[in-house]
Amino acid sequence: MKNTKTFMFLLGLTLLFSCKKDNIDIERNDDALKLNINLEGSLQNPAFSPDGKSIVFTCFRKGYNKPPSDLYLFNLETEELTKLVSDGSSNVNLPGQSWNINTKTIIFSSDREPHDEIYYISENQTSGNEIRLTNRSDSVAYEPSFSPGGDYIVFESHKLDEEAHGIITKYKFDGTSPYIKLTSETDDCRQPNWSPAENKILYQKEENDRWDIWIMNTDGSGKQNITNFEGNKTDAVFSPDGTEIVFSYENPDIKAANIYKTAVSGENPVRLTNFEGYDGAPSVSPDGKKLAFESSPEEDPNKSDGTSLWILDLK
Repeated sequence: MKNTKTFMFLLGLTLLFSCKKDNIDIERNDDALKLNINLEGSLQNPAFSPDGKSIVFTCFRKGYNKPPSDLYLFNLETEELTKLVSDGSSNVNLPGQSWNINTKTIIFSSDREPHDEIYYISENQTSGNEIRLTNRSDSVAYEPSFSPGGDYIVFESHKLDEEAHGIITKYKFDGTSPYIKLTSETDDCRQPNWSPAENKILYQKEENDRWDIWIMNTDGSGKQNITNFEGNKTDAVFSPDGTEIVFSYENPDIKAANIYKTAVSGENPVRLTNFEGYDGAPSVSPDGKKLAFESSPEEDPNKSDGTSLWILDLK
C-alpha cells in the first residue's frame, strides 16, 4: 500500500509537470476553457454568430498580427472548423458585430490590392465569394462592424499610407449613401461597435498617450469618455442588453491586460478574467452567458508566438 501511494503521488507530479510544460497557457485563475481549434498561427478576434452557436475569428499564419491571415468559422457545439476566407492577403474581422442576422453575412477588412478595404461574405459561402463593399482611392478601411439591423456599417478609416489619425466612418451597406465621418481627422479613433438598440456607437480613442473607450450617437454627436480612469482600454463591445461595455484593460494593478466590464456610465469596472498573461478582444454571446476572447501567456502578445481562443461562462 505504501509503494502504491508513493507511485500515485509521483505519477501525479509527473502529469502536473507535463501539463505545465506543454500547456502553460491553461494555468489560469478563472474557469475559462481553451477552445479545441487545431490550427497553427495566432487565433484572434472571436465574434459570436447571431444564434450563439458558432464564432468567426481571424487566424494570422505567422504569429500575432503577422499577415497573411484567414477567416474561420468554429461551431462551439460540434467543434467543426470551416475555412471561410483565405486568399493569401490579410483578412481581419472585428470582435463584436461582425456577423449580422438580417443580411446573413460576415464583414471584414482585407489588404488585397490595391489597399485595405471592407468586404463581406455570406455565412454559407466559401473563399472566393467575398464582395468588396468600400472603394476609395485615397483612404483605407479597417475592422468594420454592422448595425444590428444590417443597414449600415461603421469602420476605422485612415488616409492612404498613414497609420495614425483613425476616423470612425459610417456607410450604408447597400452603397446608397456617402461616407460619413463621425470623428475628427485630428483625433485617433479605432475599433467601432454598435449598441444593440442601434442608437449608440462605441470606439477607442487615444488622447494624452492613453487609450480610452468613448461612446457617441450614431450621427457623431454626444461624444463621451466612459473610461476616464488610469490605464489603457481597448477592444470594446456592448453587452447584449446594451447596459454594459466589455473591454480589455491594462492597468497598474495587474501584470497584463485582462477583460473587464463597466456600466455604460463608466462606473466601477469589474474584472471578468483572471490570468497572469494577456486577455483581449472580447465578444459576448447573444444571450449574455458566455465570453469569448484571445489569450497569451506572454504579457505582451506581440512578443508571443500567437494567441489562442478561450471561452468563459459569465455569472
